[in-house]
Amino acid sequence: MIYTELFTEFFRIGFFSFGGGHATLPFLYNIAAVKHWYTVRQLADIIAISSVTPGPVGVNAATFAGYSTAGIAGALIATVSVVLPSFIIIIIVSHLLKQFRENKYVQSVIYVIKPVSCGLLAAVGAEMFVNNVNNIFGFALLAALFVTNIYKKRKPAFFLAVSAFAGFAAGFFNLIN
Repeated sequence: MIYTELFTEFFRIGFFSFGGGHATLPFLYNIAAVKHWYTVRQLADIIAISSVTPGPVGVNAATFAGYSTAGIAGALIATVSVVLPSFIIIIIVSHLLKQFRENKYVQSVIYVIKPVSCGLLAAVGAEMFVNNVNNIFGFALLAALFVTNIYKKRKPAFFLAVSAFAGFAAGFFNLIN
């Protein structure tokens, strides 16, 4: 019975929560209040752990909530059921896209969407630059990483590690002064 309830609840969460993993939080709070599978305090722990572990927050939260509710089987059921709606929707959309692939109107929309999405990403990057690079150290680090990437392509993890180290160092030195 608990497995059926886990499947139903997390399938519903996967189907109705659009906008990323944090969109699942109202559903998870509702489960804590109504089903009492975990407490609100445990949910805070679920969110914290899910935010720092690799993978989507919603999937990690479902896995942790399923595990805390019904062990390993519960974790598997919650994880599969929260991902299943997206999987089904993608399969349906892919079949529909096959029908419209050669449509000249669809091709026109895609032709316009590509540069628009690049522009949106550039705007986000520029805003992040203006908001976060507010001293000479940050600008020097950004320039060094940019030059490093030109001469030798690195994986994103390298840039994350360097940036994390620089952030920790800057925070540490700000605490000392």
